[in-house]
Amino acid sequence: MEQADKKPKQGDTTHFGYRDVPVEEKTALVHDVFESVASKYDLMNDLMSFGVHRLWKRHFIAISNIQPGQRVLDLAGGTGDITALMSKRVGSHGSVVLSDINEAMLAVGRARMEDQGLVGNIEYSLTNAEKIPFADGEFDAVTIAFGLRNVTDKSAALKEMFRVLKPGGRAMILEFSKVEFEGLKKIYDGYSFGILPKLGKLVADDEDSYRYLAESIRKHPSQDELADMMVDAGFTNVTYRNLTGGVVAIHSGHHG
Repeated sequence: MEQADKKPKQGDTTHFGYRDVPVEEKTALVHDVFESVASKYDLMNDLMSFGVHRLWKRHFIAISNIQPGQRVLDLAGGTGDITALMSKRVGSHGSVVLSDINEAMLAVGRARMEDQGLVGNIEYSLTNAEKIPFADGEFDAVTIAFGLRNVTDKSAALKEMFRVLKPGGRAMILEFSKVEFEGLKKIYDGYSFGILPKLGKLVADDEDSYRYLAESIRKHPSQDELADMMVDAGFTNVTYRNLTGGVVAIHSGHHG
């Protein structure tokens, strides 16, 4: 697991699922995973979570306190589920930037937004979360849902999220986390490693990518570790709440 106080350097290794790979190679490997799964990403999310991911996302935005007229950045926004929900909240006088590091995912997201008639208050940006191409203090809120675990240098991404927030702005993270109960953990592990890769092969013809996604969840920092990382990045009032017994968690922190 990456340490909150250690910045990866050229020649260091990091995890790609359960494999150790050179730091400089991870971004490209993750890119290839999402290039492969982009066209079936939404269908697989529904199948993998039995549709529960939509409830998690709705709750995530319901407690976000995003207001009409605000400017919001959706990092690793992929196919646009979070952006769509926020677009309706900020209204015609606000704006949402749907960003992703992967061209294929961003293209799918843009097509979905246009198909839903969500135009006028959505912008698109090919963005690496570790180097966000926006000015200091530009956003009222920054969100990242199911994307932080794929970032090579999570500490750098958190610091960038803090940088682009206005004073008083809020960052929110929705991510798979550590299951609280041992009985649930055994069921969850059996599903993740026994069924999920096979489902990926059957539906998306890509068993390896879905095995990586299951492994990446296990390598992600725990709830308390991620909260500590957010504090180290400068955030105040850092809190988290578990959903579905810790299968996922929502972290929140403020700029000042």
